[in-house]
Amino acid sequence: MDLADLPGTRPVSESRVLHRGMVWDVVSETVDLGAAGTVTREFVRHPGAVSVIALDDDDRVLLLRQYRHPVRAELLEPPAGLLDVPGEPPLAAARRELAEEADLVAGAWWLLTEYLSSPGGSDEALHVFLARDLSPVPDDERHVREAEEADMTAVWVPLDDAVTAVLGGRLRSPSTVIGVLAAHAARSRGWTDLRPTG
Repeated sequence: MDLADLPGTRPVSESRVLHRGMVWDVVSETVDLGAAGTVTREFVRHPGAVSVIALDDDDRVLLLRQYRHPVRAELLEPPAGLLDVPGEPPLAAARRELAEEADLVAGAWWLLTEYLSSPGGSDEALHVFLARDLSPVPDDERHVREAEEADMTAVWVPLDDAVTAVLGGRLRSPSTVIGVLAAHAARSRGWTDLRPTG
């Protein structure tokens, strides 16, 4: 047996937008599950996102402290953002987010992992990249951050300390949890499982 999720679909007899949002929509679809009958499911239709595990030469991971209003908390998260530029490939979005949120460019990129954030209630898919060989964006090319991003502070954390904080429940953002644990696992395998980005 191939240990992998299987692509598949079921006939949809009705699909309608219940709420059109600024970034994502809430939709309702009636789905024919065959012998299991017909069901109606409501879910978030999402453009997808990227996150970047940026590691320096000392294996410290860059985390940004950012306020997240729905959970009323300042979370430590890797640079991340939406796939909201039409036609922009995930790697280009990751490069853009690293530059905009962390004022960094990376000379080496790999696809670390991918995940579905909440497949029972959203179609959001995330691409997690590993970025190394880091250097600063020139001062005159830096992005002007706004809203929640304006107050972000950067913290460089040894990867092992980040793993301990994740396992201890002190870091809870999914992009942090998955990215940090994936980077730790990849490092323990000598980085042999990394997928190229091109």
